[in-house]
Amino acid sequence: MEYETPLFFRVMAYANEADRDVVDMVSGNPDWDPPAALREGLREYADLEPDAFQYPPSVGLRALREEIAARRGVDVEQVVITNGAGEANYLAMARALERDRGEEILLTDPVYPYYPGKTTMLGGRPAYVATDETGRLDPAAVREAASEDTAAIVVNSPNNPTGAVYPEKTIRELVTIAEAHDAILVSDEVYDHFDYAGAFSSALGIESNHRIVTNGFSKSMAITGLRVGYAVFPHHLVENARGRHMLVNVATTRPGQYAVLKALHETDPDYYERNRERLRERIDAFTEALEAAGAEYTRPEGSFYVMARFDGFPGTVENTFELIDEAGVAGMPGSGFGDSREDWLRFALVTPRVEEAADRLAGYLG
Repeated sequence: MEYETPLFFRVMAYANEADRDVVDMVSGNPDWDPPAALREGLREYADLEPDAFQYPPSVGLRALREEIAARRGVDVEQVVITNGAGEANYLAMARALERDRGEEILLTDPVYPYYPGKTTMLGGRPAYVATDETGRLDPAAVREAASEDTAAIVVNSPNNPTGAVYPEKTIRELVTIAEAHDAILVSDEVYDHFDYAGAFSSALGIESNHRIVTNGFSKSMAITGLRVGYAVFPHHLVENARGRHMLVNVATTRPGQYAVLKALHETDPDYYERNRERLRERIDAFTEALEAAGAEYTRPEGSFYVMARFDGFPGTVENTFELIDEAGVAGMPGSGFGDSREDWLRFALVTPRVEEAADRLAGYLG
């Protein structure tokens, strides 16, 4: 089975080898501190008895699964703790395909590149539904594209790369479409803590056997290196997902799960609001500089990415490398997210050097 190495790695490798200072706006690695309770949890773990350093239950620590289930209003047996949200999406998409209801995975355009990569790796066939200019998905377009060969519809809200947030009406209609075609809606909600518009709606709010919700703590707790995610499956789909998870990963990090649970118990909501406010300020600063440079841009309703388009400078890999060499700013080429944004570039606002990066872009492209 052939599939492409994600373009992220090529761009990051090029930036790392550059013979100059480069502001990294490629990857979504938060630059702020994790919750204090999470650090304390890791310190506590170091002093536990030897059996705490052995395999955890494959599906995850029971206490963490119970906490997630209580917060999300689901049965604990539906929750599988995964190696980040990335594995959660892999399990969800695999589960949709192995039901033998079809081989097509409907994705959005633009799309987070790992979704089509996983689709191809799993033997599925990606198909695309274009979003509108704000990044929103029109359910009518999904309904028109769906068929008896549709195994899954994969959506991400708040969205990477557009920053769009899908309202409850959209999510409800997407679940209805999945039910009509005996497909699975896979709703990736890993950016749910970064909703600036107040419009986010989880698919877990809709009762259905045709939706799987994935999430994780990498972004919300600024711990992309700990790899603690989860998926919530309908009861009739969870057993096979558990089996695949065990065969692929055995389990995920026990210290990470312990620390995440402590952070869930002891972290004040102000922690998340401070980080949202930090990002609001960065969005303002970055988009103001883009506007001054005459660029077209998206203003995110959620997540922490901005897409920008400069006249005469399309978002190709070659132009991305040029920006690294000449402007000292590393972003992602829009062509990596699908055909509809190939003229655009995507920038992650998870660096304290946002204003400096914007000034460099304006100076080179303005």
